Amino acid sequence: MKPMHLLSMAAVLLLLGCGGSSTPQVAGPPPSGGTWVLSWSDEFNGADGSAPDPTKWTYDLGAGGWGNGELESYTNRSQNVVVQGGNLVITALKENYTGGDGIPSSYTSARLKTQGLFSQSSGRFEARIKIPSGRGIWPAFWLLGTDISSNGWPTCGEIDIMESIGSQPSWIYGTIHGPGYSGASGLSTGSQLGTGTYADAFHTYAVEWEGTQIRFYVDNFLYVTRTPADLPKNGALWVFDHPFFILLNVAVGGNWPGSPDSSTVFPQQMLVDYVRVYRRS
Repeated sequence: MKPMHLLSMAAVLLLLGCGGSSTPQVAGPPPSGGTWVLSWSDEFNGADGSAPDPTKWTYDLGAGGWGNGELESYTNRSQNVVVQGGNLVITALKENYTGGDGIPSSYTSARLKTQGLFSQSSGRFEARIKIPSGRGIWPAFWLLGTDISSNGWPTCGEIDIMESIGSQPSWIYGTIHGPGYSGASGLSTGSQLGTGTYADAFHTYAVEWEGTQIRFYVDNFLYVTRTPADLPKNGALWVFDHPFFILLNVAVGGNWPGSPDSSTVFPQQMLVDYVRVYRRS
């Protein structure tokens, strides 16, 4: 089944007053006891020009908007995704392209996932990333429940560890989605840099997910904690009790970021130094 679950990310215009929960919360201290022990990682130290490790990553392919009105076609071509200089490099290009789905697009990019290869229930999920910028550019590092193929979205749950849109270069957002709090009702909070933009340098984005607590970090700064107490009182369910897999992508256009314009420079690249996942000892 062609996944359409990026619908959730289209609705995170929340901090700017477009719906949903956007009030930063006072986060309690992380629980004590046990240290983080590495359970999975990719350091992207393969040979320059090589493809990502096929034992760790697979791809979503094609166009059609992905539920968000996106404009790109996702490919697994080296023009769009490659290991270079110790980084995973995802490149968004402006080009006329028609993939195997027969849908013509004016842009290409890549969307990687560990679905069927790695998943984990709870832990610390972390990546060091240099994001792209420019109007209509939409990078993301996120998680989806492994039961998406049987229970669908949003029942499977989604944790958006980091999203950014190019027209707000000094902001990143962390969001959770589930039944009763998806789409425009997703629970989202942003974190703003004091100076400069997130595209200027590498930053570390992470969540620590333990039981009924999901803590969002940027550069080890805890900027929001989510618990079942945050859910709307309409029968919404906390669905973060089963394994999730990892996704990395750069979308072009869509309902949230809008389309590229004359100010958008192509190509745009997202550089990922590493992705690491930990469990408590």
